[in-house]
Amino acid sequence: MTSARFAALVASQPENEMFRFSLAQALLREEQTAAAIPHLEFCANKKADWMMARILLGKALLALGRKADAKPWLEQALHLAIEQAHEDPERELRAILAELS
Repeated sequence: MTSARFAALVASQPENEMFRFSLAQALLREEQTAAAIPHLEFCANKKADWMMARILLGKALLALGRKADAKPWLEQALHLAIEQAHEDPERELRAILAELS
């Protein structure tokens, strides 16, 4: 689905984090990175254990050159990856964070 379709769903239910996450993913696919950030922030702030929202948010911020803003989200995602035993995301996040140091 396109971002326009998800935007309509978000407009009808702005507190629905799944609609927001889907909209953010569509915006990222459409290379509208800046537009995806508020939706990813909403998702990450709504669910403390949502690793993927934090990963995508951190990567989006990095893509916009906002390293200082990205780092805490990526660190939180790494903590969640370890806690939730997600080995592939853990490796990826460790590599990204090593490049930021």
